[in-house]
Amino acid sequence: MGSGIEYLFGLSRRPRLVSIWAIVAAFWFSSQNAVAFNGAVPFSRTGDLKFRQQIKSPIRGYIHSGLRMSDGGDDGIIKDPNPGGRNNNGGDDEENFLDIVRNWLRSDEGKEDIQTYVIALGTALILRLLIIEPRYIPSLSMYPTFDVGDQLAVEKVTKRIRPFNRNEIVVFNPPQNFRDIINSQYGGQNRKAREALIKRIVATEGDEVEVKEGHLFVNGVKQDEPFTNEDAAYEFGPVLVPEGELLVLGDNRNHSLDGHIWGFLPKENVIGRAVFIYWPPWRVGNGGMF
Repeated sequence: MGSGIEYLFGLSRRPRLVSIWAIVAAFWFSSQNAVAFNGAVPFSRTGDLKFRQQIKSPIRGYIHSGLRMSDGGDDGIIKDPNPGGRNNNGGDDEENFLDIVRNWLRSDEGKEDIQTYVIALGTALILRLLIIEPRYIPSLSMYPTFDVGDQLAVEKVTKRIRPFNRNEIVVFNPPQNFRDIINSQYGGQNRKAREALIKRIVATEGDEVEVKEGHLFVNGVKQDEPFTNEDAAYEFGPVLVPEGELLVLGDNRNHSLDGHIWGFLPKENVIGRAVFIYWPPWRVGNGGMF
């Protein structure tokens, strides 16, 4: 065990590695917790997808939407018969480990490592809060642009300095109409009603929008949308996008709880623009995002 501890806490001789660990940790764990609620209900690829639940739309009346989760069951996790890795010889190893940690924390090298880690971690968190943040895709409402499990970077600077354009993909806090639908569907103040969403801007303020015969029309012009999964199976509009608001739709048009159901998105709700997928490696890139 000694050699392993020396390797871990020997990082005081490699402060750059400590900084890298801190930055990676900040972005990795935030990406796991910053789930982008991407549609009506996140679901498993192996689950039973069923759009037959009636919900009330503030602009379209009653429509079919929602998802049904498949039943759970055994998670397949193998339980550790010896949790914590303790052996039958008592707590000597644990005591030795704690002594090494205490000595390291009291040492000048340990204090230097902690200072380096705190500075690096703080820098990473500031970057995440103000400039760029990771997001995780849990559903197929933006398929094929995003698949379940994709992790993407969302930049938060340009929303302050340039206007939003059609076909850009944005992450945003849900508007009140969306929250009302989710709360009425699940009952009470449901956590899902507060989770961020990700959709594509299809119209900006002043645009007249209509969906007919499966296609999107903006200001009377049929839009070329190679990024969509299929033609829309619904009719919508025509509606005029109000000042200060956007209309957003999912690329998986028939499997997305989006603006054709809950209405317009206030610009101030936008968190940032999606710029590229960084995980998994075979999905890296920004195809279809602009």
